[in-house]
Amino acid sequence: MSSMNLDPLEKAIGQLKSGIQQSKVDPDNELLRDGVIQRFEYTMDLSWKMIQRYLKHIAQVEESAIRTKKDLFREAGRLGLITNVEAWFGYYEARNETSHTYDPQIAESVFEQAELFLPDAVSLLEALKHAT
Repeated sequence: MSSMNLDPLEKAIGQLKSGIQQSKVDPDNELLRDGVIQRFEYTMDLSWKMIQRYLKHIAQVEESAIRTKKDLFREAGRLGLITNVEAWFGYYEARNETSHTYDPQIAESVFEQAELFLPDAVSLLEALKHAT
């Protein structure tokens, strides 16, 4: 079993956590909120890419078994990398909404997903550390 470099994901999670903490101090600051959304976006991207690498290179799951992001998250759930597959579907959907954050309601919704995502991203990182 080979190992994966999890440093970029760990750093991204730390930055997301820091952004969320700062935004709680100044909850009306749209600039902070938008920064959290940006950090959520790249942390989510790194998360699914790390899952994909794990499934392909370590778990050696056949590529034909993973045709969509939903397949990716289902397989990650089956292997115990993530616990709530449905939540990850929601995070991915929210991530895809980040290009529409000029809409205040969408931005607030994505921000809320970012807050929910943080503990699950930390859990994913720990699972990957133990699995590789």
